Amino acid sequence: MSENVVHLHKHTDTPAAVDTAPTVLTVVPDAPPSRPVPLWVRSGRAVKTAVTHERTRTAGRAVVRHSLYTFNGGRIAARRAWDGRTGSRYERMIRAAEAAGNLEAAEEWEERLQRFRAARHHRRMDLLHSPVDAAKGVAVGVGMSVGVLVALGVVLAISTGQATDVVTPLVATIDFIALLIRIVQIVWGPAITIGPFLALLALWSVGRKQHAAPQWALPANVRSGEGEPITPSIVVKALRDLGVPALARAIKEMGDAGASMLGPITIAGCGVEVDVTLPSGVSTNEVQGKRRKLAENLTRHEHEVFITIPQAARTVRLWIADSGALDEPIGPSPLVTDETMTADYKKGKAPWGQDLRGDAAALSLYQRHLLITGLSNQGKTVALRSLALWLALDRSVEFLIGDLKGVGDWAMFDGLATILIQGPTDEHVIQVTEMVESAVDEMNRRIQAPPGTTFPALIVLVDEAQMAFMCPAKDEDKRPYGGSKANSRYFMAVRKIHNQGRAVNVLMWQGTQDPTNENLPKLVREGAHTRASLALGTESQARMALGDKAVDGGAAPNLLRPGLDRGTLVVASDGITIPAGQSSITVRTHYIDDDAATAITDRAKALRDGVTTLHAIDRTVEHDPLADIAAVIGDAPRVRTKDVLARLSARNPDAYGGWSFIDLKRVLDDHDAAPRKSDGVMVVSRDRVARALANRDTEGSASAE
Repeated sequence: MSENVVHLHKHTDTPAAVDTAPTVLTVVPDAPPSRPVPLWVRSGRAVKTAVTHERTRTAGRAVVRHSLYTFNGGRIAARRAWDGRTGSRYERMIRAAEAAGNLEAAEEWEERLQRFRAARHHRRMDLLHSPVDAAKGVAVGVGMSVGVLVALGVVLAISTGQATDVVTPLVATIDFIALLIRIVQIVWGPAITIGPFLALLALWSVGRKQHAAPQWALPANVRSGEGEPITPSIVVKALRDLGVPALARAIKEMGDAGASMLGPITIAGCGVEVDVTLPSGVSTNEVQGKRRKLAENLTRHEHEVFITIPQAARTVRLWIADSGALDEPIGPSPLVTDETMTADYKKGKAPWGQDLRGDAAALSLYQRHLLITGLSNQGKTVALRSLALWLALDRSVEFLIGDLKGVGDWAMFDGLATILIQGPTDEHVIQVTEMVESAVDEMNRRIQAPPGTTFPALIVLVDEAQMAFMCPAKDEDKRPYGGSKANSRYFMAVRKIHNQGRAVNVLMWQGTQDPTNENLPKLVREGAHTRASLALGTESQARMALGDKAVDGGAAPNLLRPGLDRGTLVVASDGITIPAGQSSITVRTHYIDDDAATAITDRAKALRDGVTTLHAIDRTVEHDPLADIAAVIGDAPRVRTKDVLARLSARNPDAYGGWSFIDLKRVLDDHDAAPRKSDGVMVVSRDRVARALANRDTEGSASAE
């Protein structure tokens, strides 16, 4: 008969029934009886718990550590003894000098090796004669000693009158020797027993001082190595353990002289810098590709080690930060602390931040198009805005700003910028596109000015430019505003400024997120003279942001830590001081918050007579043909009619794009400034047009009166 097991259940369908529900008996037939857990299962659990317990692991590490201290201490002692008895040390030095290409040092070490071998040969030859010489020396020494003792005994016997005192000194000496033998017999046994333990203790001490055990077995305070000073031996060991077979073999052959690969270790800001000349067969990109492992071998985090390629062949330059130094903020911007600071567009440099050495990093903006890119929320707008804030302190500089984020990051430029468009919609993109096109018209007007004419800087700044490139809107002629084709209005306007703008101080500044071929076309990104990047996701994005040359030279914005390295830029530009042989520099930019930025723009506004900021492009602008003709003539005494037509078309394509000679002649005839012939060609006279303008203004004033 099978057993029935009774189970007690409490019905708890409602919260109120938790404590008051009646107990219900449910009979479950044929339920298997509960059985005790087998002993072997409980033993296995106990073993697993014991193995995973922290104290067990700590004890295991201690056993391994002290065992390897003794074993590796023996290896170290044996190697030292071998080096002392043979010429292996000299041979390693010779190989190291040859690997470094220092033939003079190699010859010197070879000469020392020859002297060592000659001295060793002399000692060995002396050993052939030493037994006979030693026997003779012992015999002579014993004979002389006995004679001295007997003579001393004779003197003693004469003094005491006892004939037996003649042998007293000799007997005393023999008794003393017997006592020494007795002492040695007593001590010898314990010494034989304790001696091996003392030897092991000595080997353990050698291994402990050299930390001759795996990292995981070392104590926590030794294993972490945080803040450990960088020494040549540490750098060589880190390179040896990098996992590059050719490098490891070369260092092993050089032995302790592997430090000959290293240049001087110099203090560089909040870290140190050292050049490493790699041995033959090891390429620089093999070391660059193992940045994380190298940093960990140096007891640093990945972001605390930077690898660049100097001009010297087969050389890498390591910059190693002090542990935790890069997580400390840098000081405030001089724009904030120095309220008397002004800017000079042509000769000055914007105080942008600090390089890794801790030196001030300043950027020249003169005739340089600018591109800053990076992932979202990494400090792109602040970095771009800090440059504009400095340049705003030059009263001659004019700004056209399009903020396609539209959250007020550029609101403090209201009353400072000529145009300020803020918003993320397609309509805002259209407005920004027309703003950039108006800058193209201004650029063309400046280009057509008489040679030698100078113009103030016009900064065309578009933040979140990827919104413009990705805009799907089209105009009435079906031309897209976004995209990267030849009929894309924003793309073509930017390209025109990139092609010709710098010569007449019309500059394009752009900030964009997450660079791809879709939101940052190749021709646009390569048109920027200054390219900077915050943290990025991949190496391909880094190449798009900075170019292949900078990335191949060690630039790696994709290795910056998103969020943690906010405001840290990798810059490729000839406008900033870059160490010789490098193609880029890492800059930690100053953070200027909105309140401080507003204070700076207030100072910039005080330098100006007052700027009326437009927040939209007026598509119905009135034009004055006679005034426009006078403007395109400029200071030239006369200009050919066909050149005047071309300049008018460039100045205002909508108004003058379809003009012919007849249209031009009609306007000038109406104001008694008709074209005339000069040297067989029709020209427009500056004086006639200026007189016509003056007469028209005078007549207008008289009519008003």
